[in-house]
Amino acid sequence: MAKKQTFGDKVLAAKLAQRKMAKVIISEKSPRGTISYRTVTVDADKVGDYFKNS
Repeated sequence: MAKKQTFGDKVLAAKLAQRKMAKVIISEKSPRGTISYRTVTVDADKVGDYFKNS
């Protein structure tokens, strides 16, 4: 049986402070008909805002 891991206060605070990121991939079609992809890494909470502003 596995033991439950215990963390110190500093480790827990650092874990909670980490930012959650999301990778957004946007496809664009050029006038020639080729498709290119743009990738952007943004905060997971701000993905909706990124789509509204772009």
